[in-house]
Amino acid sequence: MKAPNPEIFSIGPFTVYWYGVLIVTGATLAAYIASRLSRRNGHDPEIAWNLLIICLVTGIIGARLYHVIDEWAYYRQNLGQIFGLQMQGFGIYGAVAGGALGLWLYCRHYKLRFLEWADYVAPGLLLAQSIGRWGNFFNQELYGYPSDLPWAIYIEPDHRLEQFMTYERFHPTFLYESVLCFIGFAILIYLARNWRKNRMYGDVFFLYFIIYPVVRFFTEFQRPDAWIIFGMPTAQWISIICVLLFASFLIIRRKLRRPSMVYAPGEPWQPPAPAADEPPAPDQA
Repeated sequence: MKAPNPEIFSIGPFTVYWYGVLIVTGATLAAYIASRLSRRNGHDPEIAWNLLIICLVTGIIGARLYHVIDEWAYYRQNLGQIFGLQMQGFGIYGAVAGGALGLWLYCRHYKLRFLEWADYVAPGLLLAQSIGRWGNFFNQELYGYPSDLPWAIYIEPDHRLEQFMTYERFHPTFLYESVLCFIGFAILIYLARNWRKNRMYGDVFFLYFIIYPVVRFFTEFQRPDAWIIFGMPTAQWISIICVLLFASFLIIRRKLRRPSMVYAPGEPWQPPAPAADEPPAPDQA
């Protein structure tokens, strides 16, 4: 069985990779979904497209940083490759953290409500992850333990872990995560469009940090190359912390409920008026 080619085409020194195309496709769809959701609440949809650029940059930086820390034993011997532009070597949790930081900085600068915009972004983020995971298929990475199931995938010897050199077919861990992320996307987009009663700004965003960590916790059981801390994959530790933390947020916020925290569709948030000696805020759009 022939392994997939990670390259789509090359023109001289310029090469287009499936991984990069899938990441950009997922991010573009996420921005489109955010623009549609925000427009329903009276916002300029261009804000979501401006956010796309910021969050892509900060997300890629965060994803790369997470991977370098994960594989530090290798990169400390190959420091020149830390800043390489390989179409591989990214960590999802790092991408989410970096993207969230970019979103917060943008909202702070333009005086937008961060949790409101995080709600618009969260459903598309899971869709982007579902699409982006197929980049792992073309790179022959994120596969699981050896398997003879009908849907097991062939991995070339150069991409196999040393302990599995005698095996050819493996669990498609990327596929399991992709399917589960798509299901999570369907749940979040339904809630973002239809949840009105007892909803607070940030609820959809916080649910993302429950749904995806649950997905990641279980798919980590099919990650023989996982970064281990105290006998358990690091991603599982992070997943447990996220579920406990954000579930607590969902509960505690309802006890501290304030009018400004309650979801009000069709009523864009207006920042507090500046003091008499302060210049007016820049245009939000």
